[in-house]
Amino acid sequence: MSQIKSRDTKPERAVRRILHHMGFRFRLSTGQKVFGKPDIVLPKYRTVLFVHGCFWHRHFGCKACYMPKSRITFWQQKFEANIVRDSKVRRRLRREGWRVVVVWECQIPQTGELKKKFLKIKSQHA
Repeated sequence: MSQIKSRDTKPERAVRRILHHMGFRFRLSTGQKVFGKPDIVLPKYRTVLFVHGCFWHRHFGCKACYMPKSRITFWQQKFEANIVRDSKVRRRLRREGWRVVVVWECQIPQTGELKKKFLKIKSQHA
């Protein structure tokens, strides 16, 4: 697990590429004072984006959301802790006035759907 990157992953870069192509200006949360370390911060829209891996963050119903066959208790505890942490982070950010958007790894190839999701951010800001 130590080899798994938490920043600048391929899915994150793909989402950033789409956002940039659509004219969004954003910040990476490194060094920012935003709780929960979101992957992308859109300050103008008071929006944060989390690019979640379907396996690690348990995108239920997704084929990548499977349970490993070994060390089941370890994995159940790990996944449960991830779910609880994600929920707390989203709640706190909303209380602080941020709009929270979660992009699942399996949604990234569906560029058209992502663009609709991002256009919604722009339209709600106006």
